[in-house]
Amino acid sequence: MKHGKKYTEALKKFDPLQSYAVEKACEIVKNVHFANFDETVELHVALNLTKSQTVRDTLVFPNQFTAEKKVLVFCPDERAKEALDAGAAFAGAAEYIEKVKGGWLDFDIAVATPDMMKDVGRLGMVLGRKGLMPNPKTGTVTNDIVSAINELKKGRTEFRADKTGIIHIAVGKVSMDSAKVAENVTTLLTELDRKKPVDAKQDFVRSVSVSSSMGPGVWVNTKEEA
Repeated sequence: MKHGKKYTEALKKFDPLQSYAVEKACEIVKNVHFANFDETVELHVALNLTKSQTVRDTLVFPNQFTAEKKVLVFCPDERAKEALDAGAAFAGAAEYIEKVKGGWLDFDIAVATPDMMKDVGRLGMVLGRKGLMPNPKTGTVTNDIVSAINELKKGRTEFRADKTGIIHIAVGKVSMDSAKVAENVTTLLTELDRKKPVDAKQDFVRSVSVSSSMGPGVWVNTKEEA
């Protein structure tokens, strides 16, 4: 793959074959970014998973970097006020089922009470394609909609391994202090260790790299402290 001049120049500012401690790697990403906008810092973790293993969960990063998300709650109409008072942008039953069925997707996250999933499940063709289908594993199918909304508005983020066993997730912005981005990276890596399948191979994490959305990747040595 051919890269532009700015990308090539960025590569000269560090050793692309070396792996660095988490904070140092985040510092390099911050120093070599070249786009004229506030790039997202992305973490890429390659896992050693068998075909039957998967890793998927949510977490709240200690240092937030995204705009507040619009939450849609599928719930019985009598619970709509409860959801709206908790901070949901939209809440209700049949009205929103029909709107989404018609292609309306003016929200970032969907939450559903369990009793709504029979109807919400029929929206798979719309919600599934966009990764918006509520799921008990990510805490978005729940009767405790107030807690779910509070967590989501704090920035609760889903992470999941793709078909090749790699997790790609945003962990910050280049404008942030590199120590804060590093803290977000460490939070994700710690959570991954907790979610490691019981029958996972010893080399569960194969590689870790961090980059800005336009810049080169920097290898992370997770065994280094500083």
